[in-house]
Amino acid sequence: MTSRFVPLVALAAATVLTASGCAGAGSFGGDGGGTTITVAIVSNSQMSDAISLAPEFEAANPGVNLKFVSLSENEARAKITASVATGGGEFDVVMISNYETPQWAENGWLTNLSDYAQATPGYDEDDFIPSLKESLSYEGSMYSVPFYGESSFLMYRKDLVEEAGITMPAEPTWDQVAEAAAALDRPGVSGICLRGKPGWGEVLAPLNTVINAFGGRWYDENWNAQLDSPQVEQAVQFYVDLVREHGQAGAATSGFSECGTQLAQGNTAMWYDATSAVSVLEDPTSSTVVGKIGYAKAPSAVKGDNGWLYSWSLGIPTTSENPDDAWKFVSWMTNKEYLQKVGTELGWERVPPGSRLSTYEIPEYKEASAAFGQVTLDSINGADPLDPTVDPVPYTGVQFLTIPEFQDLGTRVSQQISAAVAGQISVQDALAQAQQYAEVVGKTYQEDQ
Repeated sequence: MTSRFVPLVALAAATVLTASGCAGAGSFGGDGGGTTITVAIVSNSQMSDAISLAPEFEAANPGVNLKFVSLSENEARAKITASVATGGGEFDVVMISNYETPQWAENGWLTNLSDYAQATPGYDEDDFIPSLKESLSYEGSMYSVPFYGESSFLMYRKDLVEEAGITMPAEPTWDQVAEAAAALDRPGVSGICLRGKPGWGEVLAPLNTVINAFGGRWYDENWNAQLDSPQVEQAVQFYVDLVREHGQAGAATSGFSECGTQLAQGNTAMWYDATSAVSVLEDPTSSTVVGKIGYAKAPSAVKGDNGWLYSWSLGIPTTSENPDDAWKFVSWMTNKEYLQKVGTELGWERVPPGSRLSTYEIPEYKEASAAFGQVTLDSINGADPLDPTVDPVPYTGVQFLTIPEFQDLGTRVSQQISAAVAGQISVQDALAQAQQYAEVVGKTYQEDQ
């Protein structure tokens, strides 16, 4: 797999590493002595909480100093991939996902963390939600460990839905969501917020689940590209029309963070996205709609159970010169005690969700997550990366394709979709270009057969 992955990042590596610098870097405990562990992390709210608590780790581990490189999602993906794939060695700990982990483990780029976990008293590797544990494993061992896990679901303002005389089912269809968005849309409050920002992990994350729901797929079982199929066109046209007609202003530049702010500040009535959003929506320090949000499973069409499976996890590149100290930090940020720490010090609604089974047995968390805890677990357990589509496919993954080329292919396709969301091109033209990109990748797999 290495021969497929490296060329996609090798040309960009120098540019990415030079341009990104250490944006967002922060370090503390820097007395000049001991070991410095450099951590590349995504700048989401849960990760910001970890940074705020990190001085407690340093106090408990004298001589181990932390330096964070905190970047936006797209920047983090590019910088981390470029560094790890080329053996750059800048980072001791990297925040990655179940997309990268099994592929990078096969390439020999990541340290086997099961060896560390089993040697760490009380860490309890088997407490991780089984589907997440499997998705972060290669040949039976974990090569990254989850900080949080997520699926996707529909979030909606219960009060606005009731005022409009709408009944939101626990398992809605996309047609029902579109009808609700039209009814809820009003000056100052959009009917729905959906990602339109370019990026394989931005607009394509929710959109791919819609494609799956409508019976579409990226490739047939023989690696023939299918992005210009009627099913895919119907799904993408539906998505683009929905967000253009009843979505937020500036949709083409809206990602997870932007939509989260829209709903938390009362500027939209619904949002379809990651289950981890509850950490923002149910936090009174960041949200004006605490207790007003209802949660429903990912909408269906031809296919049900369309929630994705994803984890922001921590791995240790094999290039790290300090893997033992790196593991001390990784295990601190992903153990049971950390979850208790967040709950007691920052609030139970801010506990990173979806990683450990035991989290859902903590009385305080069960109370705080009464509205969303069970639907989160059900959505994670219902996601099926091995069988994500109606018709058979040669790849795995729900909101992404677990192939090395998808970082580049998905980014290129997402740029076309984002342009359609912005009204710059038609959906048909966007998919015609996307089909050409997909055909190039498909042919390389056909040649290997």
